[in-house]
Amino acid sequence: MGYIRAEKILPMEIIELIQQYVDGENIYIPRKSDNRQEWGAGTSIRQELQDRNRQIYESYLSGRKAAELAEEYYLSIKSIQRIICEMRE
Repeated sequence: MGYIRAEKILPMEIIELIQQYVDGENIYIPRKSDNRQEWGAGTSIRQELQDRNRQIYESYLSGRKAAELAEEYYLSIKSIQRIICEMRE
């Protein structure tokens, strides 16, 4: 995430007001709540994780052990167990 210089978008009065609280520091201004997106909404990561979890579950059903799957997918055994439980439901 890049940043924009305040002088380019804010009136000097606002900048001076902000400087009373933070002077020369970077601050994050959050989005308005109605403009927020859910995690992963802008990419395909949710679908990729769902596909990965389905593969893990199918491998587990075919007899692979949680420890093997954890090593293969670089996840903890607890994470593999959580994925298996979620996919059962």
